[in-house]
Amino acid sequence: MPRRIALLDPHTINQIAAGEVVERPSSVVKELVENAVDAGATRIDIQCDDAGRTRIKVSDNGAGMGPEDAEMSLNRHATSKIRVAGDLHRVTSLGFRGEAIPSIAAVSRFALSTAEEDGARHRIDVEFGEITQSATVAGPRGTEIVVQDLFANTPARLKFLKTDTTEASQIADVVGKYAVAFPQVAISLRFGNQAVITTSGTDDLLEALGHVWGIDLARALAEIDTTVGGIRVNGFVGPPHVNKPSRSHQVFFVNGRPVRSKTLFASADASYRSLTPERRHAIIAVNLSIDPAEVDINVSPTKTEIKFQREGAAFDALRLAIKGGLMEHGLMPSAAPSSSFATEQMGSVGLLASAPAELVTDLFKERPIEAAEPTRFPFLELLDGLQILGQVMNTFIIASTQRGIAIVDQHVAHERVLYEYLCGLRGGGAVEMQHLLSPESVEFERGAAVALSERLEDLQRIGFDLSPFGAQAFLVRAIPAAASGKDFRKLLLDVADELLETDGRIASQSAREKIWTTSACRMAVKAGDPLGVPEMEQLIRDLAETENPYLCPHGRPITITLTFDELLRRFKRT
Repeated sequence: MPRRIALLDPHTINQIAAGEVVERPSSVVKELVENAVDAGATRIDIQCDDAGRTRIKVSDNGAGMGPEDAEMSLNRHATSKIRVAGDLHRVTSLGFRGEAIPSIAAVSRFALSTAEEDGARHRIDVEFGEITQSATVAGPRGTEIVVQDLFANTPARLKFLKTDTTEASQIADVVGKYAVAFPQVAISLRFGNQAVITTSGTDDLLEALGHVWGIDLARALAEIDTTVGGIRVNGFVGPPHVNKPSRSHQVFFVNGRPVRSKTLFASADASYRSLTPERRHAIIAVNLSIDPAEVDINVSPTKTEIKFQREGAAFDALRLAIKGGLMEHGLMPSAAPSSSFATEQMGSVGLLASAPAELVTDLFKERPIEAAEPTRFPFLELLDGLQILGQVMNTFIIASTQRGIAIVDQHVAHERVLYEYLCGLRGGGAVEMQHLLSPESVEFERGAAVALSERLEDLQRIGFDLSPFGAQAFLVRAIPAAASGKDFRKLLLDVADELLETDGRIASQSAREKIWTTSACRMAVKAGDPLGVPEMEQLIRDLAETENPYLCPHGRPITITLTFDELLRRFKRT
């Protein structure tokens, strides 16, 4: 029988490996930046032409390589990071597979020049996996790699690349993550002649975040640094009112490595549950320092997927660190005006990539990141020296505190108090009911009647006593005491409408959430309702006892503040 199994030649093997490691231009940038960091570089410069399609150049001032090591680096699984399989259990470097360089060289016109000392460099030219030239050239210590005509020999892969805008955004996202992960390294990214990211390498994480995400956004973040169960969590998180429609501003690092982890995403979501509005995501940039033996990074060729030996410990460490940090630093937005650079316009690398080069370059010259300290403070500090000054538009409560002026939206404040009361977070007992003098029959449309009949037990828990009375009617015997003086028929109809909008596709817990939020909103005092001073003071004190006095159940801010320092600055008294 003829042989059907044969060994693949090295060139074909490298092509296959390239398909796993090098998916697009951003993959090339990622692997080369990781090598530069592992080489101890304090400066890394990335230059991309045509979104990396035609040329990518990555230069660093790291340790460099001698001629023999440079030649060896072009072989698959040649690495300085590990020696035996057991080393995989305690990997501390970013790279360790030894696949990146040969994989990139197999699908491009590749040039490597490197030296361990200033003076003479060893240069190797590779044409789609085949070495074409080796020479000695002048140059400084460090390494420079130029990748041209990426995927020119694999047109099938080339056609799967997206538009230049998409590919450039992917590169900027990758570089931004490493700029944040390693603030001690000065990193620059240019597209053609346009500077997109430039960090100073001063080891100031907040400054690095400002360069990548924008100054306004960085100023809004709260620092966290705590250790839970042997896992240190440090970095910055955003208050709930500063959020994004996607996870684009959620970056997690484990021992300095940018990673994607379902565990960490789930923990972040749990930390902000009931704080951020629906379909909005918190802003997070944190690093988890953990024993390398407790993390498996050898999960995928790209090294971005990881597994924790103690998934629950990692989940809890991040959740507790975030919640503790938010409560310590306070979540109330400041009434002081922000800088001239709008967060939504300049606060993402995707938009920075299309900004004029001179604007990006001058960003920090005009507004240095250290120019203003965050002025948020925990809600309980509002009670120090609390004095109600009055009510504006019969909607906003104005109060003076020991720290400054507070402006409270009375409706959303009361909504938060009622929500936590209805769902059992405060009060410690059954919701108070008010019995009607005589039962009242209330009729609904068929759809609303069906929706309510399916949630009678949940409605009873929030203070309603009603039972079916015919096909489309209910007999109401009692209502929540908080709804006294309100149109309880309209309240029940609104609850039914909210349930109907879900078309029956939500779980019981979500249905209860709908009932709680809708009922709290309809029962709360309204904008335009006049309140006396005792009522306003009691509302603020009730609010201070809630689990989350910063946002209403729909995610709207309840209070904004203006510290006395800000007030004096605005009137140029300091």
